[in-house]
Amino acid sequence: MKNVGPLVLWLCGFAALAVADDVNLGDFVNLQKIDVTIRLDIRYATKDNFTKKVVYPEAKCVLRRPVAEALARVQNSLKLQGMGLKMFDCYRPLSVQKIFWALVPDERYVADPKKGSKHNRGAAVDLTLVDNAGNEMEMPSQYDDFSEKAHRTYKGATKKAKKNSKRLEAIMVKEGFLPIPNEWWHYDYKGWEKYEIADVPFSAFK
Repeated sequence: MKNVGPLVLWLCGFAALAVADDVNLGDFVNLQKIDVTIRLDIRYATKDNFTKKVVYPEAKCVLRRPVAEALARVQNSLKLQGMGLKMFDCYRPLSVQKIFWALVPDERYVADPKKGSKHNRGAAVDLTLVDNAGNEMEMPSQYDDFSEKAHRTYKGATKKAKKNSKRLEAIMVKEGFLPIPNEWWHYDYKGWEKYEIADVPFSAFK
């Protein structure tokens, strides 16, 4: 996609973002402090994402504590099956949500920043399955594929991809995560509405 002016402005001003007074940083936790075995591939901290830009200043997975603890339970269950989780995205500042909306103003794939995303609340995750060696398991599409291939109802995927997607969905739902129709990788955590939208920079989290 072509370069977008607001992205450059946001990157320049990111460090100056103020911590909102009504956000309790103690409610958030670094996922790897809960379970260091969960792999990270935070795509927005690289150019390997739909913006083709480095949007996050560091690769960090921050979440509300109950969300992180639920993921640790998922990880423990997967280990018994010779698998694990890999995280693509976790908490996302609201300012980044505005950038994404400027690029893809389509609520099937990007939440309208006027409403806020569950990611902005630290209560949503983008993730996939990996095998025991850390290799990504086959899924119906690549991450951030804004096409019908990413839909949970897509019938054109291979049998293996369908099986893996369903396996991920079943184990996530068991621990209180809610799938959405248009992205196989995205899950909201139950009770997400009780968490406020945040625009806190990653540097505020340890």
